[in-house]
Amino acid sequence: MATTCGLRTLKNEPVPLKSVSVEVGVQGHVASVNSTLQYENQESNPVEAIFIFPMDSNAAVYRFLARIGDVEIEAQVREKEKAKEEYDDAISSGQEAFLLEESDESSDVFRLSVGSLPPGQTASVTVGYVSELAVQADHALRFCLPAVLNPRYTPAGSKSLTAEVPGAQAGDVPYTLSLTMDIYSPSSIQSVESNCPLTPLEFFSQDKTQAKVSLSPGHQFDRDVELLLYYSEPHQPMAILEAGQPGVQSGSLMGDTVAMLSFYPEIHVEKSSPMMSSGEFIFLVDRSGSMGCPLNRSNDNESRISSARDTLLLLLKSLPLGCYFNIYGFGSHHESFFPESVEYTQTTMETALNKAKSMQADFGGTEIFQPLQNIYSKPCLPSHPRQLFVFTDGEVGNTKAVVDLVKRHAHSHRCFTFGIGEGASSALVNGMAEGGSGHPQFITGSERMQPKVMQSLQFALHPVAKDIAIKWNVAAGMTVNPLSPPVNMLFNLQRVIQYFQLTEQNASNISGSVSLHYTVEDKALENKLGFSMKPKTDGSMLLHRLGARKAIVDLEGKVREGDDKSAKERAVELSIQSGVSSSYTAFIGVNRENKEPVQGPLLRRNIPVCQPMMLKRCKVQRGMLCSAVLFDKKCRKPAPQALRCMNSPRPPFMQQEDFGRVEYQSARSVGFKEFAATSAAIGIPEAPKIKREDPMLELIGLQKADGSWDLHKSLTSILGKKEEEVTKASPGKPEFSSVWATVLAVLWLHGHKAESRDEWQFVATKAMTWVRAQSGFDLTEFVAAGNSFLGLQVKL
Repeated sequence: MATTCGLRTLKNEPVPLKSVSVEVGVQGHVASVNSTLQYENQESNPVEAIFIFPMDSNAAVYRFLARIGDVEIEAQVREKEKAKEEYDDAISSGQEAFLLEESDESSDVFRLSVGSLPPGQTASVTVGYVSELAVQADHALRFCLPAVLNPRYTPAGSKSLTAEVPGAQAGDVPYTLSLTMDIYSPSSIQSVESNCPLTPLEFFSQDKTQAKVSLSPGHQFDRDVELLLYYSEPHQPMAILEAGQPGVQSGSLMGDTVAMLSFYPEIHVEKSSPMMSSGEFIFLVDRSGSMGCPLNRSNDNESRISSARDTLLLLLKSLPLGCYFNIYGFGSHHESFFPESVEYTQTTMETALNKAKSMQADFGGTEIFQPLQNIYSKPCLPSHPRQLFVFTDGEVGNTKAVVDLVKRHAHSHRCFTFGIGEGASSALVNGMAEGGSGHPQFITGSERMQPKVMQSLQFALHPVAKDIAIKWNVAAGMTVNPLSPPVNMLFNLQRVIQYFQLTEQNASNISGSVSLHYTVEDKALENKLGFSMKPKTDGSMLLHRLGARKAIVDLEGKVREGDDKSAKERAVELSIQSGVSSSYTAFIGVNRENKEPVQGPLLRRNIPVCQPMMLKRCKVQRGMLCSAVLFDKKCRKPAPQALRCMNSPRPPFMQQEDFGRVEYQSARSVGFKEFAATSAAIGIPEAPKIKREDPMLELIGLQKADGSWDLHKSLTSILGKKEEEVTKASPGKPEFSSVWATVLAVLWLHGHKAESRDEWQFVATKAMTWVRAQSGFDLTEFVAAGNSFLGLQVKL
């Protein structure tokens, strides 16, 4: 048997991509990234290498450079169709060409084409981009280099984003990654943490504001690389000015100064706020087949859907009396727990909890557009602001249509999103939250979903900031134009970043002030920044690129809305002027130094990208439909019920030759009802169900809707006591047994689950509100007796 050498795809085709090298420069809250891909054609014919890969949806891609031998080719931004024509003309005539384009449907998917690479030739391609670092619940700044591109579910009539992508299982990606990060912080750097092994943090200044860290050698690019940066003072408001490009005319974006403003508003809310006891809370939970996959690699026993069920328990127990709620599940179809939102009572809460316990990842594909339409079709309730919570692993093909739908209804609700697991679409999760004036969260690695969800619930329970405006006080003659869309959401101590273009002739030093104004509960509030500085000169023009990206995305939204006829033309013009990619443009580079055309038939090679969830190859008889298993490398064996075949015509998107290629379509598009029941041809078994004894969730599950606990055996067993001794230790009369039980439950949470406070804080607050509303007992006496009985020293 012949031995196959070199990098190869799952189809046993040679892979021209050898390695990926990434250099990251962090300046405060902004990351500049240069990613270099090294290609080598080891075949006897010229090849065209196609690499479809994920990208942070908020990134501004501004550089595309190719090197072939001693020749360096700086790609230029062109209108997309013209760039494609130039690329096709080049490779058809035997020239070496390079094309980088953003997906039309989703801003977090890019396609890189390396054409006419001659036999034995090496080439490197560098992609440069800049992005803001997201702030996490624990105040860390998050940098993520996405590696995982899960197959995107494609509803009928939509074009698949990932059909061309050959999948590689975790651990089998045939190229390596090296990454180095240089950090420059305005305050001392406390630590850097990662889901991947790192070299020790190396400091270059005594005040620890400059440091360097790298991935440990030999890293295989089979997972998203996440680095969390901890600064001593992460919430410093600031204004940064970046000078225009020398030689470029004033009045254009690249010729003028650009300002980046960063605010951290402190919104203090009275405890008696009416918002705390009102609202309509709608929870939209992804029940598609992929939600049955493990939540993370370190724990195969907890699936995404089981974590969502636990989260629903916390949410339902944390809701305030007097609000309204409903829960939707969605996949290839959708259904709700109640026909309309219902008032939060003991009865409705118990009904919802019982339904939530039976939720499985059994709804097939991921169609989120229709359930959103259904939700928006229902009238809002007077005096109950609508808050929408969306839980999804974010694998859809019609991302922009979904985001636009949320934006059209932004006036009627706030949308909080949660991207679950590696590969969740940042374009979908960020886009829905930004469009719906909410807040996005990503649950990756070994993170628990619950703390992040409860943080968003805290945001949702706060009153809405109104009349938001940014006002400038600068010298006469200076014009200030916004590049970012207007601010429409503010949350306590959550960063707000805005970009502005400042136009003035000969502005060597700029001074003045800028203020963020807003109103909360009829109180006018202001955050003010003063500045007097000379704009910095940066050859990379990073702030200009970020500002341009914000403006381009805003214009693209106006194009889809159809109201602004010139928006597309302006988006293309701004993209070309700033050198920042858009969905209407692409980078094109052609090697015109090589005067000899590349000879021989051109072979296409699609580069594998990590897909932990893949269709397992299987052989089926002709005329049989096979529901195959999406599986993780750690779990090679499918569950017995996971493979089902039935006498039905083969759907058009299932190719007999290649079950490894994935393209999801609606069950309705292939015309048989039972398709959805088999998970739209990709049924996934939920992770093995092993009973997890979590006493905190058990205790919270016993709480009543009004916040109280009853005194019975199921509670006392969690406390580690017998019911009789708990009753005997009560300092009050029998009619105060629920008060005694509630005080004990809250004390136990404080004493035994302090590290999980973010998860139970609303539960405890509601409990103590109920306790203080009771009369005829001494709370201080009950707390002292409870501490003594449980061996604790907790102050309530």
